[in-house]
Amino acid sequence: MPLDDLRAPLRPYFSNLQAQIVSALEAFDGKAFLRDEWAKPEGAALGGNGVTCIVENGNFFERAGVGFSHVTGQQLPPSATAQRPELVGCAWEAIGVSLVLHPRNPQCPTVHMNVRSFVAEKKDGEAIFWFGGGMDLTPYYLDEADAVHFHQVCQRSLSPFQSPTGEAYYPRFKQACDEYFYLKHRQEARGIGGIFFDDFHELGFEQSFALTRSVGDHFLEAYLPIIERRQHLPYGERERDFQAYRRGRYVEFNLVFDRGTHFGLQSGGRTESILLSMPPNVTWRYNWQPEAGSAEAALYERFLPARDWI
Repeated sequence: MPLDDLRAPLRPYFSNLQAQIVSALEAFDGKAFLRDEWAKPEGAALGGNGVTCIVENGNFFERAGVGFSHVTGQQLPPSATAQRPELVGCAWEAIGVSLVLHPRNPQCPTVHMNVRSFVAEKKDGEAIFWFGGGMDLTPYYLDEADAVHFHQVCQRSLSPFQSPTGEAYYPRFKQACDEYFYLKHRQEARGIGGIFFDDFHELGFEQSFALTRSVGDHFLEAYLPIIERRQHLPYGERERDFQAYRRGRYVEFNLVFDRGTHFGLQSGGRTESILLSMPPNVTWRYNWQPEAGSAEAALYERFLPARDWI
């Protein structure tokens, strides 16, 4: 497929997705997001532009960022060519939406969602593409019904699609999420997972893009009902302290393991937008352990071990 034909539908979809999600989150929070449009200067090694929408100290969200970016470069960074050595030195462009929402109330989970596309042009002029993304939930306190709801919507987003061998995608993408969002140095999951896919092109351009759109379009259905149910649950200093401690795991994962963070920083991306996922308040403690039988211990015992939520 010609490069221009690959490009044409990507930017309108991702830009509109950002606008739809931000509009829904503004309606829920009641505070407008700051809209920060940016563009790389002429002559920069990395070109492109984007829009970062962010709210800090909102009525519900302590910090929430929804970023759209469309960036181009002449050489893919190492994080993008580790599995594709034939693309070293190729021109490329990436378009996508990435968000992380940090509620103030510890009874409400943090959530991450990302959908993205890559298009590269090999030295012989051949255009290639792939898609990636997913969504995952990071609770501090939660009940099983909300965990099941999140995974059911993830499954529903993928149900119209089957692999070339006729297999459903949810089990494969769920396992990939469990494996990816895992802090190896702590032998501990970041949260309860969701779905994750990367370097995805096996259905051809149209259907691979349709699957990616379906994931993005199901995000609000997966997350809003959870925070609508939990937003008024009471909390105190103990719960806020535990939230700050668990947020430390979020920071560790994003800086040590997250491919999107590495790709953005290695390719000379916009640091403020790349790090919008960081929580506003974080705590680390030496060798802390939750009290046996406590609500905090329940997170480690019932939610963080990988399990079949469906």
